[in-house]
Amino acid sequence: MKNLFKISVIVLVSFLLAASPLMAKKVSRDKQVIFDVDGGRVQNPFQMNYLVPGGTPRNSGLHQAMWEPLFILNYETGKIDPWLGVSMTPNSAQDKWTLKLRNGTKWSDGQDFDADDVVFTIQMLLDDSTGSLNYAGAMQQWIKSVKKQDKRTIVFNLKKANARFQLDYFSVKIWGGVTIMPEHIWKGKDPYTFAFYDKSKGWPIGTGAYKLSTASETEFIYDRDDNWWGAKSGWMSLPEPEQLMWVVTNTEETRSMLMTKANLDSIMDITLGAFEAIKARNRNVQAWWDDMPYSWLDPCARTLAINTHSKQWGSAGMRHALESFINRQEIVDVAYEGTTFASKTMFVEYGGMAPYIDGIVGAGYGHGLGGDPSKGHRIIQAHGWKKGSNGFYQKNGKTLDFEIKTHEGYIEKRRIADVLVEQFRKNGINATHRPVAGATFWANQHAGDFTAGMGWQQCGSINEPYASMNTMNIRYSRPIGDSTHAGMNFVRWDNENAKKFGEITDKIGVMPLNAPGMVDMVVEAYGYYWNDLPFIPITQARKLIPFDTTYWTGWPTAKNNYNHPATWWQSTHQIIHNLKKAK
Repeated sequence: MKNLFKISVIVLVSFLLAASPLMAKKVSRDKQVIFDVDGGRVQNPFQMNYLVPGGTPRNSGLHQAMWEPLFILNYETGKIDPWLGVSMTPNSAQDKWTLKLRNGTKWSDGQDFDADDVVFTIQMLLDDSTGSLNYAGAMQQWIKSVKKQDKRTIVFNLKKANARFQLDYFSVKIWGGVTIMPEHIWKGKDPYTFAFYDKSKGWPIGTGAYKLSTASETEFIYDRDDNWWGAKSGWMSLPEPEQLMWVVTNTEETRSMLMTKANLDSIMDITLGAFEAIKARNRNVQAWWDDMPYSWLDPCARTLAINTHSKQWGSAGMRHALESFINRQEIVDVAYEGTTFASKTMFVEYGGMAPYIDGIVGAGYGHGLGGDPSKGHRIIQAHGWKKGSNGFYQKNGKTLDFEIKTHEGYIEKRRIADVLVEQFRKNGINATHRPVAGATFWANQHAGDFTAGMGWQQCGSINEPYASMNTMNIRYSRPIGDSTHAGMNFVRWDNENAKKFGEITDKIGVMPLNAPGMVDMVVEAYGYYWNDLPFIPITQARKLIPFDTTYWTGWPTAKNNYNHPATWWQSTHQIIHNLKKAK
């Protein structure tokens, strides 16, 4: 409780530290790259400690411009590209991993980035008795000890075999990963309250080619560091852009207007209609594909999360009624304008996941396109509900309500929620959609203060099943009000089926990737999940990501596919280093 109180205090501390903001250089538009941020206004923009909730989102440029990863998974080649690290290899038992760092790596203040920083960061997470720091739970689950072998070599001794240890936590498999912090700054600081922001000291720092110059609720500016270690060591040339800017655009209309006038180089996601309108006015705009569906398939399939401790929706039967009312094809047609397709399971439909998806569907646990409303009505009525004069189900003087919360900045999820609400209301459920501020959305979700939420939090698996399955592991379940689960199993699925699901998941976690017999194990586990439906898979997440080539070329596309186009991921370092001034 003491440490949780400390986390709440960090908001006040960071604002006091931010009395005088940093100043960015004045550069011409052709030397600047402007990205959008779709998460809404940043309520505490001077809290740069990514390990605690409530501050600056990492994808406001912090982990794209300043905090470099150890490795980057290349979605196009299937290989892991080295970055700060040059290799990470296991022993034959896969319970001991050795990390080798690149020579010459330095923090932006000139101090060496080395094994001491890696060991310090990992040990800080291992020592977190609350389990509330980001990644602490995962590190504690797997790591027995971490040791410095020499200045550039670190040895991880694991509690048990893990073939995916490098991939899952240090390779930007999805969005980000464990990011190393500087020991010479963090040592002696309280990780629950340290804001990692001080203008007079030049904090925050990173190893990336850019330094933070300006931070506000709606704008983050990073200026190029011409003393960047990568160029000094001869590893890589300085990137061409002199300045990077991330701006909170809030609405699709604002994003569209800015890109139409060439005042926004990258948009995180946009609807088909808006993209076509932009392209009609700015012929320099492109997407992943030149033609329909234009979009890139994001690995985070969209799901409806349901609080399993909700009074009206705590039974598996009632959640199956919701499943019966969902028409996924209508969601694809209305919310996505035909640019995606419905999910059959919780998993992303990449080629490597096909054996598992096929096995689940073949066992009868797949999710259909059109639903079965009559089944849903039978289930609800069997639970004692009857339709009232207002058309909604009633019982004991109460209406059957269903509120879906969404993050106000995520337009895609809001559009899905709007369609779901109409489908549920048409079938007698008093459904509502409530967009909330980003900080509120996350706080409510972590504390269990919600009935349902439209999201993507079963995200993780791309070529094997464990990562997504582990997001629902019963070991992470906490009582309502307890937020120390790091976003895992926040629906608090904790019954006997959840226990059996977790046991199978743990067995899969120590097996080699895609080992013989794993498909059958996944199908068995999915049966427990299907019985309870703590999450309901909705659609695959196609992301329509426009890029403007008026000032900058070299953006990733299906033809120029050096990697994927997700500019909110930590792999954006690769994109920035590939950008060239337009001629």
